[in-house]
Amino acid sequence: MEQLNRIELRGMVGTVRQNTVGEDKLVVHFTVATSRAYRDQLGAAVIETTWHNVTAWKGKGLEEVDLVKKGDKVYVIGRLKNTKFMGSDNIERNATEVIASRVVILEGPDTLAYEM
Repeated sequence: MEQLNRIELRGMVGTVRQNTVGEDKLVVHFTVATSRAYRDQLGAAVIETTWHNVTAWKGKGLEEVDLVKKGDKVYVIGRLKNTKFMGSDNIERNATEVIASRVVILEGPDTLAYEM
């Protein structure tokens, strides 16, 4: 059986940080909010938002990742990566991030529509 680690997100960009690694490697860290709409038991509309951390290295397939800015609508394809680290309070924590292999900035008003 073939193994697969792939995630696709379509959402709105929150924070964006750009760092240069070495002399010429640019890495962009940004958050993407995805929302899910549903009706609760009483029939009231509920929108549930989840934030995802994305890391994208500029280069093959990601030439325009440095153009991503807060408020952009994006489509991201990548893989999940889990990391353990020690917090400043000496408690071990887990973090999950998306390592992007493709980032597309979406245009148009209906790119993030959802049904209830």
